[in-house]
Amino acid sequence: MMRGMGNMQNMMKQMKKMQQQMATEQAALNEETFTGKAPDDMVTVTFTGDKKMQDISIKPAAVDPDDVDMLQDLIVAAVNDALTQVDAQTQDTMGKYTKGLK
Repeated sequence: MMRGMGNMQNMMKQMKKMQQQMATEQAALNEETFTGKAPDDMVTVTFTGDKKMQDISIKPAAVDPDDVDMLQDLIVAAVNDALTQVDAQTQDTMGKYTKGLK
């Protein structure tokens, strides 16, 4: 009976260690920055790993009062590019902890 308790305690220690590693890696990921770009770099955005926008840059050539739709499309493209990068890095970094879980 005691043998089973030792295994349980060992398993709990391993889980706690894994949780600490995950928290450390998530914090490091949150500190990283990701820059998304629209075609021709007309719009660039910078996000942190926790998906908070830090900066947006719009080239003057992208601002056409007669074509606001184009500017909106460029912003969406840049934001989506950055968020795709964040998601890919998050999966690469944190995916090892969820591999095989469903």
